[in-house]
Amino acid sequence: MNSVYGSLAIELIVGFFALLLLTKILGKNQLSQLSPFDFVSALVVGELVGNAIYDDEVTLTRVLVAIAIWGALIYLIELLTQKIRRSRSILEGSPSIVIHKGKVQYDELKKNKLDINQLQHLLRDKGSFAIQEVEHGILETDGTVTVMKKHAYDTPKNEELNILPTARPLPMLLILDGEISTKNLEKANLTESWLYDEMARQGETDIKNIIYAEWVEGEGLYVESFRPLENQS
Repeated sequence: MNSVYGSLAIELIVGFFALLLLTKILGKNQLSQLSPFDFVSALVVGELVGNAIYDDEVTLTRVLVAIAIWGALIYLIELLTQKIRRSRSILEGSPSIVIHKGKVQYDELKKNKLDINQLQHLLRDKGSFAIQEVEHGILETDGTVTVMKKHAYDTPKNEELNILPTARPLPMLLILDGEISTKNLEKANLTESWLYDEMARQGETDIKNIIYAEWVEGEGLYVESFRPLENQS
């Protein structure tokens, strides 16, 4: 019995790191943009690992070889779509204009197996609660909709309001779950003594009570703790 559980643990660990390595090799676009081809790939790879776990006749070596071959195939397909433009529409699909000049393109909806209710859901996800607010809507290959609102419903830009540009520094996370990020402290040219002084100024002395502390240049340190701070600013 122990050997069975030990073998299962080994297969899970090896399968986990094999899939993690495959994801690293293929790149982040596999996570952010799930095309139909990527969806099929995820199902196949998951099935391969599942067979290794639950089927005694499938050896771990075979599964690793299958994952390697499948990963190489996906990698070659990605190279193909980068080099040959015409292959992209076949393997990755192409965007469809579902709203054009404020008019719903019913032919495109039908072609993409999309109804009005589904379109409204996708539009609400982009902050458009009425179809009449949308000037153009494009159904992307990952199933999301990109929206260009009509002028009357669009958000004004800073340029249109004559607001002068200002520098926008990147917030630095200095404390997370009661632990100091020394790496971010060094990037911000700050010290731990300064951090403790700022914590004390805001009424917090025990770092373990802090959920996170975020520092923005020119704005100071914001501290969020497990209990309300007396003098938090």
